[in-house]
Amino acid sequence: MSANGSTGEHVSAPKLSKAGLAAAELKLANGHLDKTDASAWSPSSWTTKPIKQDVTYSDKAAVEKALAKLERLPPIVTPTEIAKLKKSLREVALGNAFLLQGGDCAELFDYCEENAIESKIKLLLQMSLVLIWGMNKPVVRVARMAGQFAKPRSNPMEMHNGVEIHSFRGDNINGYSIEERTPDPSRLVAAYFHSASTLNYMRASLASGIADLHSPLDWGLGHVQDPNIKAKYQGIVESISESLRFMRTVGADSNANSLETVDLYTSHEGLLLEYEQSLTRRLKHPAGIRRPDKPEQGGETEGGGDGDSKGWYNTSAHFLWIGDRTRQLDGAHVEFFRGLENPVGIKVGPTMEGNELVRLLDVVNPNKETGKVTLITRYGEGKVEGLLGDHIEAVKKSGHVVVWQCDPMHGNTRSTPTGIKTRQFSSIFHELSSALRIHKEHRSFLGGVHLELTGEAVTECVGGSEGLTDEDLSLNYTSYCDPRLNEKQALELMFLIAAHYRVAQST
Repeated sequence: MSANGSTGEHVSAPKLSKAGLAAAELKLANGHLDKTDASAWSPSSWTTKPIKQDVTYSDKAAVEKALAKLERLPPIVTPTEIAKLKKSLREVALGNAFLLQGGDCAELFDYCEENAIESKIKLLLQMSLVLIWGMNKPVVRVARMAGQFAKPRSNPMEMHNGVEIHSFRGDNINGYSIEERTPDPSRLVAAYFHSASTLNYMRASLASGIADLHSPLDWGLGHVQDPNIKAKYQGIVESISESLRFMRTVGADSNANSLETVDLYTSHEGLLLEYEQSLTRRLKHPAGIRRPDKPEQGGETEGGGDGDSKGWYNTSAHFLWIGDRTRQLDGAHVEFFRGLENPVGIKVGPTMEGNELVRLLDVVNPNKETGKVTLITRYGEGKVEGLLGDHIEAVKKSGHVVVWQCDPMHGNTRSTPTGIKTRQFSSIFHELSSALRIHKEHRSFLGGVHLELTGEAVTECVGGSEGLTDEDLSLNYTSYCDPRLNEKQALELMFLIAAHYRVAQST
């Protein structure tokens, strides 16, 4: 060993796989590469399909270097974790649990720090506690964290002082400052390390007892000063604490470990397929997950001859979703998603036809696995009444058993007269309450809610009990993308959902 600690062995630069080379070639062109058999799936078969929301780079060597590095790095999440989430989502699809998914619209690399991570963890814990109290069901917690960097844009370019420049598309593509707007492939590698660091701290916090139900008051209410919200939350905490004391007294708390931590999974929109491909690995199924019903898929294998003992897992996150702008049946994103073992989401907007939705489900989930697909509806308060019922009926007739999740945020975005994007709290709640009612009318049930939120005291969405108006937006508007619920508004929404279920249970 040399004096500097090196073994003296030369470590060669990582070589890019054939699949990676295909992705790199696409990133330097427009359109798709018409090279391979479109019927056979592989992590790179998406490169043969038309793609929306694509990013092109100017430096071929830099793209290949970034993708080669990503292919060499270890998984961020494991198949065991993915399979555990998949099992939980099956229970959600069957009506035995509820899915709470939330986090930033678009993460920034700067959010990878202790306070920002902890505030979102605590908020999701508080929200889930309110839901459990109101619904008497387990809650599956999925964070829009540790990878939710990229955002689709209406236009990849914008004008600045009379000059056309790249739009800001997320920290994993380019920077917000004008000087950093050129897409930079090295940011893909930076996104990996920021995601891994965020998830590492999430795991460490949970392992250290941040989610211990024996002390939920330690989670605090952060910036919430409203006495009514505080009183409601403290009442729930006291009720739970009294139940735990009773269990301890009668000796029914022998499985105390289950009260000291929770599972918290990560998710993001699978937008940058070159990144997702690089972290999609052929790995062994966890014990009990062998899938004899699933035909062997094509593409590169690791050693071959492994039958159904392995599958293609995207290891960048536990859960990925296809956005409303990239869900084309013949498109690259649907092609990529159809080969993954991960549970996946599909955003369902007002332009989705019922037959198109069923065809999407058939492509992404041909074996009709219960709960593998989460349908994330995002219509807008004025359109949910005319669309959701037909979509529910179409899916019921198809035989697919999905998780129905309401995203009441994206269909209710508006701009103020001064051009600031915001959302009205009453519109968010109205779409959510309409979804609850419509599902009941169609003998279905809403399985989850999908929210853009932060644990900070931002002023980005107007309304709610604190009565924020358009004039208040400038007080603390920090989002670089879409407006988020603050801690108080998010908890207030959970109390409204909990109240709905409390009333339903009493009638």
